[in-house]
Amino acid sequence: MSLRESEARRTTVKLPIEFEEEEDGRWIAEIPLLPGVMAYGDTKADAHMHVLELALRVLLEKIKRGETVPAEPAELDLPLQAV
Repeated sequence: MSLRESEARRTTVKLPIEFEEEEDGRWIAEIPLLPGVMAYGDTKADAHMHVLELALRVLLEKIKRGETVPAEPAELDLPLQAV
């Protein structure tokens, strides 16, 4: 596959990420448009990294199954290629 063909198959998915600091100081990050995609971290950056990792796994499974991937302008910008 040429670079041009690869670029033609690329999709950008943008999803909102919500952050909240818990009473114990941990952070939780959630992507509301992907039910169940939430992750904790000791810092906001850790929670962000963990929720991105989980979102990638969930989106990959949705793409593999041929499901619709939700998209809305926001903080998460993942370049995805069809599998």
